[in-house]
Amino acid sequence: MKVLNYGSLNYDYVYEVDHINQPGETQSCVRRNVFCGGKGLNQSVALARAGVSVYQGGLTGEDGQMFLEVCRENGIDTSCLGRVEGPSGHAVIQLDRSGENCILIYGGANQSQTREWMDKTLDHFGEGDLLLLQNEVNGLDYLIDQAYAKGMVIVLNPSPWDDKLKACDLKKVSVFLINEVEGGQITGEQEPERILDKMQQLYPDAQTVLTLGSKGAIWQGRGQRVRQKAYKVDVVDTTAAGDTFTGYFIAGMTEHMPVEENMRRAARASAIAVSRMGAAPSIPALSEVER
Repeated sequence: MKVLNYGSLNYDYVYEVDHINQPGETQSCVRRNVFCGGKGLNQSVALARAGVSVYQGGLTGEDGQMFLEVCRENGIDTSCLGRVEGPSGHAVIQLDRSGENCILIYGGANQSQTREWMDKTLDHFGEGDLLLLQNEVNGLDYLIDQAYAKGMVIVLNPSPWDDKLKACDLKKVSVFLINEVEGGQITGEQEPERILDKMQQLYPDAQTVLTLGSKGAIWQGRGQRVRQKAYKVDVVDTTAAGDTFTGYFIAGMTEHMPVEENMRRAARASAIAVSRMGAAPSIPALSEVER
């Protein structure tokens, strides 16, 4: 099984603040840091550090050299990563004293995907290979349709949720990885159990992993549910928590790891990530998680 993560690459401009700004408020920040991130890159780094050979699909801008370096440092295959004129994507992140964040994303090259480039990328993959997607690139509906026609296993983290996802045939998705907010947006429900009930009703053939922050996570599939607690740590930055969980959970899938063990390992990896600053730099290696 080959793993393709077709997703976004962003420069993260992180501004440390006392609290998240309110409408009309001006606030001085404590410091600013710049990291490589984007849900696509973060999840590829998590997959790679969990021991998976992963291909990064998508596009960078003319300023994308640092992304290539991060990929190569982590053993991520960049043969499916293209380049276009103009800037790469970037994110402006407010990070408060408790480690919570508020994120504003500029798409840049991430929103410049063409069908020609998507087809060229998917030509390298076939039946049984895994495609991981988020919602920070354009053309998601086309990617899902083409991958499904090839018999690929489609894993979707529908973040951020917006109207573009309504054009996607989500019944072609094999695994959903969602948080409470996204679960509410997809199902119209608010309580975790009701979100999962509705996901089962809407997509009976799919697995769902519902992450609940400090309350842990729940896996649903094959008529069963597995609950996983969150590990208590000193929270520094939650930016890549979900991406770390996603990468490690998919790694466990490729290893055919039992769900209970897979959820435990993904939760441990996510706990380590939130105890560190930055997105991709905070994601732990497998050896750290196993210790």
